[in-house]
Amino acid sequence: MSDFDYHQLARDIKRWGRELGFQQIGITDADLSAHEPGLQEWLAKGYQGEMQWMGEHGNKRSRPAELVPGTARVISARLDYLPGDTAQIKVLKDADKAYVSRYALGRDYHKLIRKRLATLAKKIENALPDELKPNGERQMRPFVDSAPVLERPLADKAGLGWTGKHTLILNDSAGSWFFLGELFTYLPLPIDKSEQPNRCGECTACLKVCPTDAFPEPYTLDARRCISYLTIELKGAIPEEFREPMGNRVFGCDDCQAICPWNKYAKPTCETDFLPRHGLDNSDLLTLFKWSEAEFLKNTEGSAIRRIGYQRWLRNLAVGLGNAPTRPDIIDALQARLGQHGELVNEHIQWALAQQARPNRRRKRKIKNPHANAR
Repeated sequence: MSDFDYHQLARDIKRWGRELGFQQIGITDADLSAHEPGLQEWLAKGYQGEMQWMGEHGNKRSRPAELVPGTARVISARLDYLPGDTAQIKVLKDADKAYVSRYALGRDYHKLIRKRLATLAKKIENALPDELKPNGERQMRPFVDSAPVLERPLADKAGLGWTGKHTLILNDSAGSWFFLGELFTYLPLPIDKSEQPNRCGECTACLKVCPTDAFPEPYTLDARRCISYLTIELKGAIPEEFREPMGNRVFGCDDCQAICPWNKYAKPTCETDFLPRHGLDNSDLLTLFKWSEAEFLKNTEGSAIRRIGYQRWLRNLAVGLGNAPTRPDIIDALQARLGQHGELVNEHIQWALAQQARPNRRRKRKIKNPHANAR
């Protein structure tokens, strides 16, 4: 249907997106060929660690049309998640508290965003004449961090922001505290040309603040050194060299975002689902460590935290307790769990007990990567 007004549809898509709660919608083509060499080089260096899925599926990650045949455009959506005042710095500086990444304080974002993207797809379908509606060969599929999709390069191309030196998308009016989602479509929608220029300049604050020096160079993350990877993706033991620098971070790490000057423009979310639950924004390490498995499952229902399971939750908390000030009640709690939850938890409890036995220790807050390039 040659006279169909795709420009009006694009305007409607952005309006519908705002009505669904998204802060921003951008439209881009599906050409990610410029990012393919960088992805292959990153994988060849092993920076993905145990995340083998990053290298699976062939070229589908950088070729959307191979993931969903017929894809001509990608609709990229931004949804802000920053809770209100969660006393982030205060919690990080209190070694008895447990620091949980801001994105995980409320409900899991995956289902929420996917449902809204599916609703957006339905609105688009309803606006199409019969001859342009989806069928077996024409598809629209939503994705939210759940398939081989290079969501950040797509968001960059769609004008949602630019890629910062910490590899996250930055927006000049919203910082980086937001989720991304994508809707693949066969429709030849007009492409947004308003890409934001890179405005990081000479700033290297995000690279310097990283406790484990996980950035070998600007715009490159070695996930194997990243606290988010170590506390969430890594299934085995956390390497000892990273345990002290982890401090009290028990699920994720926000340091590179928290220090970024552009995040002074970030606004608190209006999404009640993203607000802190069960006091996770200000909980004591010891309180969380004493949760039974039943309490863990109950208190993390609908949360991204549940995906790591109870053993890795205890593993992370044991490291935090090892870095906490020496106290008899911490030592008692650690000893009480010895031998109850398998070798993985035992190893980290024993390390924590050894740390607690060193009352005059000075916690190592940052380590230097000897293999990092000069910045």
